[in-house]
Amino acid sequence: MISTVNSFSFSRYHFRCRASSSSENLTALSSDSAKNSIGSNGSTPFVELKQRINKELGFVKKKRKKVGNELEALWDDGYGTVTVKDYLEASKEFISYDGGPPRWFSPVECGKPVKGSPVLLFLPGIDGLGLGLCLHHKTLGRVFEVRCLHIPVYDRTPFEELVNIVEKSVRLEHTLDPDKPIYLLGDSFGGCLALAVAARNPSIDLVLILVNPATSVGKSQLQPLFPILEILPDELHETIPYLLSFIMGDPIRMAMVNIDKGLPPASTLEQLSKNLAALLPVLSGLSDIIPKETLLWKLKMLKSGAAYTNSRLHAVKAEVLVLASGKDNMLPSGAEAQRLLKSLQDCKVRSFKENGHTLLLEDGMHLLSVLKGTLKFRRSRHHDYISDYVPPSLTEFRIHEQSIGLSLATSPVMLSTLDDGKIVRGLAGVPNEGPVLLVGYHTLMGLEVVPLLEEFLREKKVVVRGMAHPMLFSLDTRYPQNDTFWIDKVRQFGSVPVTPSNLYRLLSSNSFSLLYPGGAREALHRKGEEYTLFWPEQPEFVRMAARFQATIVPFGVVGEDDILQLVLDYNDQMSIPFIRDWIKEINQDAIRLRGDAHGEVANQDLFLPGVIPKIPGRFYYLFGKPIETKGKKELVKDRESANALYSEIKSDIENIMSYLKEKREQDPYRGILERIMYRAISAPVDSVPSFEL
Repeated sequence: MISTVNSFSFSRYHFRCRASSSSENLTALSSDSAKNSIGSNGSTPFVELKQRINKELGFVKKKRKKVGNELEALWDDGYGTVTVKDYLEASKEFISYDGGPPRWFSPVECGKPVKGSPVLLFLPGIDGLGLGLCLHHKTLGRVFEVRCLHIPVYDRTPFEELVNIVEKSVRLEHTLDPDKPIYLLGDSFGGCLALAVAARNPSIDLVLILVNPATSVGKSQLQPLFPILEILPDELHETIPYLLSFIMGDPIRMAMVNIDKGLPPASTLEQLSKNLAALLPVLSGLSDIIPKETLLWKLKMLKSGAAYTNSRLHAVKAEVLVLASGKDNMLPSGAEAQRLLKSLQDCKVRSFKENGHTLLLEDGMHLLSVLKGTLKFRRSRHHDYISDYVPPSLTEFRIHEQSIGLSLATSPVMLSTLDDGKIVRGLAGVPNEGPVLLVGYHTLMGLEVVPLLEEFLREKKVVVRGMAHPMLFSLDTRYPQNDTFWIDKVRQFGSVPVTPSNLYRLLSSNSFSLLYPGGAREALHRKGEEYTLFWPEQPEFVRMAARFQATIVPFGVVGEDDILQLVLDYNDQMSIPFIRDWIKEINQDAIRLRGDAHGEVANQDLFLPGVIPKIPGRFYYLFGKPIETKGKKELVKDRESANALYSEIKSDIENIMSYLKEKREQDPYRGILERIMYRAISAPVDSVPSFEL
């Protein structure tokens, strides 16, 4: 059968569609047969197959400017340049050209992804347009090959046929590269499609991202209104989109997307008012996106699709991440997320308490950050902490600063030491190129890590990869929970489980690595043990650094006693029966670090210290004189030489902390009131002065 092809482009989008029936069969070749076949046009068989499959899928890309294969720290992800207003305006353009069967398109604004990026198939909600991901196109387009499913307004393809369309695309992509995961991002109704495809293809490596999935439509609080829509006069139908816009999403959070969170309250309110004034008039376009006949059809299909999917949940083997809104007025998404967590074999949940049903179109949702924080982004069969890492974008960094607020509260003082031994403000004494191994003291609960990572990003545009306890990477799997804010932040900013192999790979890739030899024992110290190092006897990190000729930078930090008061330490809690049992339970199956160590450093039990926040003082950091290991091959094989340098580094850190504790007494801005008064005049967060050097 010969099919005609229609191609058109407008605004940011370009796609090609087939005019033949959407149910036409596509033949999937196995990878072996593809490699053994002969190309008729002189091209390699695999390339020819790729071209033919792209044509069969109705998918083409515009030529774009080439970009680098790697992303740098603080890369521009374009988030906030597109808003819901753009979504509504683009929807009108789509509808004016609409017609034909469901098909895939690739937004031009996604750009070209970095080398080796997996495919992400976006399955839309009840609107069917496929534009619901528009706020995230530029961000996701750098690390995914993004394709969006478009279901025309007047298309009446039944649910199972839509499943077939998605399934064919999944199988063809799997044929082309069976070692790569395929991402299905299902929004509301699209969540039903994603789960149905996964249930029918358990042997394919799928990662499902479900945003307020409509599998719970039978329990919707709007269920009584559905019969009323059938008898509603046509002249009143235009009021339905306005009603739905407020039920499905939060207009305030939609209008907040492109507003800088660092603005003063008055400026924020002014910009919000302007955005709302521009947004509300274009909501009338929803009546064209979902006319009455289409709305009734899709509600019926939604019910049948949810029933079809729910009956097959037991067959889903894929990784699943459910994103649930806390203020979803259309579906009971919070309760549904918990049901899916219990029903699916491999499922995680993240909750967004302040968002509505249209989560992907609202402020407070940076999808790539969520995928990184939940360890769901990968390029091969298994997540790799080194090769799958995506450095933070500029937007992520800003969100991080605003959500944590620790630097704002503590105005950290950053000092470093030049090669001649001179102490200077800032990080000029730290090398600009790796491999660099930062080795230092871990304060109570590791609070010093946040300002440290922020300052390296701010001043040097360098990502410091921290070595963290392995439990931080498995805690939400062992103890399922919705709110893992701190755990996700640790993962988003590049921390890896502390293992010799991970340190080996970081140093071999010229990274900046952060190591705390004292580990959990130091970060969870007892009363009266602040600023005490608990280091093992083995100098292994010295030998590892020397192997890769890395520069070792010792550092110390003080200030925990100005921020937190420890009231219940490990010894106190072990004397309380029910707390003691809880500590034993969480440590029973935990990976035991320092298993061969002796004394206090061997006590690596994890627990939650009982602390009382203080009116915050300041954090003070001093990075010591860099120690070059280049040309010192004896450190690798000669244990005595390594031990000597190890002892020297430990002594340097103890001296640094003694210096900082003494000098902070001379800081006129150690108290928060003094810093607030100073900043109120002119100074930014990181420019409040301190003691004289």
